[in-house]
Amino acid sequence: MAHTTDETLTVLVYSDDRNTREQVRTALGRRPAADLPELDYLECATTPAVLRALEKGGVDLCVLDGEAVPAGGLGLGRQLKDEIYGCPPVLVLIGRPQDSWLAAWSRADAAISHPVDPVALAEAAATLLRNRIAGRTPATH
Repeated sequence: MAHTTDETLTVLVYSDDRNTREQVRTALGRRPAADLPELDYLECATTPAVLRALEKGGVDLCVLDGEAVPAGGLGLGRQLKDEIYGCPPVLVLIGRPQDSWLAAWSRADAAISHPVDPVALAEAAATLLRNRIAGRTPATH
């Protein structure tokens, strides 16, 4: 489904840490790039909340905290890719750049190191959202 600039995109942010969720929201802001629609956020602190949200559909990007407890975003990302038809793109926050192999294992579409670098996060999210809008990723709206 193509989006117009009047529509919004929904970003699911998963972390057990409220501060991490806030860092992601702050870094992405209302619009991570001028050519994208505004963002709405859906915050989840637990795996069941993420699964319920994705079952409802309408999520355009998942940002998952790889360091979340008890279920890390890397394992959750792999589960989503395995179990959710038309899974939205997944961006994982990894603890160290050396953990990029774990992001590849999780089948994440992108990974950035934590703490959140606002520029890197916005660039990665914008790329994934553009691909989503262009229809390269199946829409589940």
